[in-house]
Amino acid sequence: MKKVVMASLVLFSFTANAQFGPLGVPSPGIIDGIALGTHIPTKRMVPYPNVGERDVMWSKRVWSSIDLRQKINHNLYYPMDEMQAGIWTRNSTRWSLWTIIRTHVLNGDLTLFSPYNPILMGMGANDGDQLKYPVKPTPGLNFYTDSVFREALSYYLAEIGPPGTIPELDEDPNSPNFGEPIIIEYPDGTKGFKYPAPDTTWIMSNEIVEYHLKEDWFIDKQRSVLDVRIIAIAPVKYTTQMNNGKRQITGLEEMFWLYFPHCRFVLNNYYTYNSKNDSQWMSFDDLFLKRRFNSVVYKESNTQDRDISDYRIGIEAIQEAEIIKEEIRGIEHDVWSF
Repeated sequence: MKKVVMASLVLFSFTANAQFGPLGVPSPGIIDGIALGTHIPTKRMVPYPNVGERDVMWSKRVWSSIDLRQKINHNLYYPMDEMQAGIWTRNSTRWSLWTIIRTHVLNGDLTLFSPYNPILMGMGANDGDQLKYPVKPTPGLNFYTDSVFREALSYYLAEIGPPGTIPELDEDPNSPNFGEPIIIEYPDGTKGFKYPAPDTTWIMSNEIVEYHLKEDWFIDKQRSVLDVRIIAIAPVKYTTQMNNGKRQITGLEEMFWLYFPHCRFVLNNYYTYNSKNDSQWMSFDDLFLKRRFNSVVYKESNTQDRDISDYRIGIEAIQEAEIIKEEIRGIEHDVWSF
């Protein structure tokens, strides 16, 4: 699929502007269910309890990964979105976490943070989860109305192929240069051949295999509780390369980071599936607040600033992650036992 600006707009514009996703009113006077489900789409976000610096008597920063292949995490993975005849098609009842994130990043409701300096295009230091490089549209605009933002966003939401090497030909039979390479003038005044835009493959929900979380665990002496705050979240996909004509997986890549307190305003109004009771669907914000997912620690704050994978592999890395979790639980027990 060639990267054409108008095609990109058609790709998303017909369905990407819904603010709260699927609702239970398919048409006026029709309720798709026993009663009209209005609680999740209209509820207001419950703010975090206020915590002052002097109230935090102990804290620990950890980074963990949510593996979407695990059954308990399928609520974040399904249902899938698809590309059908160049149109982004999404489920009519509920959306996956990736569909929600991409919809609101395109609309400009969520600010995407690049894991590297966009000016250097990844050639400098990888700053990862530090939330240093926001990718924002012009105020009041979004993916559909801001061409600069649209081009920048394509590098985070899609895979850009190599540029074309064969010049485009003038196909206008009435042109005096019919059949000859098209010449264009660049902003600096120089001229050159016009080449086809590179191939663009938009990243779909089935390609998101993990989510990485940056979290702070702490003991709040004012409320006498061990609590946790998710600071940032990042979708993760496989990196691949061609080998003997076959595409092979080479690793994992954090696509971008989102500031989670901002995400809560969006996730608060989307349903997540409850396999036990269709009348008790919660919001994605509730899912994260209640820790209804499984994650594995891959890093903790440490002197060397290293990941667990730097000194443990295989089953030993999993055991080390569990040791870190038990140490956090042990701190809570030691503080409040007499």
